[in-house]
Amino acid sequence: MRIDKYLWAVRLFKTRSQAAEACKKGRVLINGIPVKPSREINVDDVFEIRRSPVMYKYRVKELLSNRVGAKLVANYLENITPEEELFKLEIERNMPYFKRDKGSGRPTKKDRRDIDRLTSL
Repeated sequence: MRIDKYLWAVRLFKTRSQAAEACKKGRVLINGIPVKPSREINVDDVFEIRRSPVMYKYRVKELLSNRVGAKLVANYLENITPEEELFKLEIERNMPYFKRDKGSGRPTKKDRRDIDRLTSL
């Protein structure tokens, strides 16, 4: 089965073209090597998907022919992402967020320093 079709079928990407685009951009790796969308995938293959800031790692349990419901994905795919990678995601979520009102113009020098102070935590 093609990897782009598999990624779409197990709901890692919303559309097949998004899965193919991720492959073309080098965000999908098998054994640390970027793969083309047409790369064949087999049972027990391990692949990685780079989604900033986390590198997700999955093992293929079983191949499928059509897209499956979200509840059935666990039958076809095993998430083996290391805990330290998931911790990066948690850190990202807890970072302070600074939002400026639309139309308020460019930040002043003082605003810029305040933004830098918030984001450097």
